[in-house]
Amino acid sequence: MRARSGFTFVEILLVVVIIGILAAMVLPNLVGRSEEARMKVALSDINTGIATALDMYELDNGVYPDKLDDLLVKPGDLKSWNGPYLKKRPVDPWGRDYVYKPAADKKDYELLSYGRTGIEGGGDTISNKQAVTGQQH
Repeated sequence: MRARSGFTFVEILLVVVIIGILAAMVLPNLVGRSEEARMKVALSDINTGIATALDMYELDNGVYPDKLDDLLVKPGDLKSWNGPYLKKRPVDPWGRDYVYKPAADKKDYELLSYGRTGIEGGGDTISNKQAVTGQQH
């Protein structure tokens, strides 16, 4: 008689069940992390990257721009424009343009992303005027 080598069906089934149990324990901890990371990236863009470009524009011109495109291309006949202030048009982590709302006097602005939903009032708006909303702790 020759001895057979290899795994039995029961042994393979047992390994598959153990892997399934481990995956069931680990995956719930990972789900949702990507959305949280996207929200943090958007908040960072809003409060640092784009904000720095807007502040540099304001230092050079005395007012904030009418639109974000003014950070890329010289608007009109501004003599003190020293841009471009950004390398490319900024988009949020969901692939949509950031929403820029200058104040009427152009001395302040609101910069925001409508988050995963992409709609105003969708519950996950991220803004330089408020903390991340729609996130439950």
